[in-house]
Amino acid sequence: MLTKHPLKGMSLVALLVLSMSACTSGGTPKPTPTSTSTLSGAIAGAGASSQSAAMQAWIATFAGAHPSATVNYDPVGSGGGREQFIEGAVAFAATDAPLSTDEVKRLPDHCRDFIQLPGYISPIAIAFNIEGVSELSLSPDSVAKLFAGEITRWNDPQLLAENPGVPLPDLYVNPVHRSDGSGTTETFTEYLHDTAPDIWTTPPDKNWPDILPGEAAQQTSGVVQTIAAGNGSIGYADASQIGALPSVKIKVGDEFVPYSAQGAATLVEQSPRIAQPASPFDYSLHLDRTVKGGYPIVLVAYQLACPTYSDGNDAKLVRTFLSHVFSEDGQAIAAVASGSAPLSARMREQALKGIETIGPTE
Repeated sequence: MLTKHPLKGMSLVALLVLSMSACTSGGTPKPTPTSTSTLSGAIAGAGASSQSAAMQAWIATFAGAHPSATVNYDPVGSGGGREQFIEGAVAFAATDAPLSTDEVKRLPDHCRDFIQLPGYISPIAIAFNIEGVSELSLSPDSVAKLFAGEITRWNDPQLLAENPGVPLPDLYVNPVHRSDGSGTTETFTEYLHDTAPDIWTTPPDKNWPDILPGEAAQQTSGVVQTIAAGNGSIGYADASQIGALPSVKIKVGDEFVPYSAQGAATLVEQSPRIAQPASPFDYSLHLDRTVKGGYPIVLVAYQLACPTYSDGNDAKLVRTFLSHVFSEDGQAIAAVASGSAPLSARMREQALKGIETIGPTE
């Protein structure tokens, strides 16, 4: 069963005090000055609800360093965030899936060389609620069959074979999925399509296939609440959001791997970057789900920004805020707030090179 991080659920004030007062050993955030900054103004962002806890912590600690600057964030979902960014309604966005080719074509001219950087890494947990069962191990084949409706009872012979000694009951399986367009759904369906293509034949998509059985719920919180409310339910959600629900160990090679921040980081660090001619600072990744010790279902959430802004102060605010997000301290703050996996030094350095280029439109 999941053990909640002892610091999760703390108030933003408490997180801010912690991050500003802790020493730097072991990756703990350094003290943050609160009285020397001249940065002022306000910017808005929108996007992935999976990043809510991390984003609130980033914003709180940024405000501590820059008291006259304001950053607002609406966790409307990845699809909504990308749409608002494309329309110019927000200065930055967070998304659980990279911009599509069609979305790139819709970007305004000043944002064609867009900046898309992986800034939040978190395992996607497969959470379940089966009365009397606290541990569950599943192969990719079994996961795909459960969510495709090919396995409908928890005492199915295939599940019993993968879980010897576990008292799986004669109980209907209720697969729970997102009702709204979601990068988390796209991440999960990409995993199913990559690892069990003969079963999960539909291509990855931010929208759940309408033809499949199961119960739909709005956003991450809705999925978690629905799983918790229904005996026999199973669903997918950002691991930082599942609370006390138990989660599945996923088969990778010959072992069953539980989710962990370290497992997620291992997978991402060893996965190749996708060549993207559209933008020199588009660092979208192709996940190698066979990495030993890597947890195979990982949400890599991206931060989106334009290379130039008509308002020079907006450019400065975006550049400074994202520099905080991608700093060593910022990544440590997110790990405390949400259980995410901090970026490696190499990935942080790559990201900061792109962020440093943000400036005013000439």
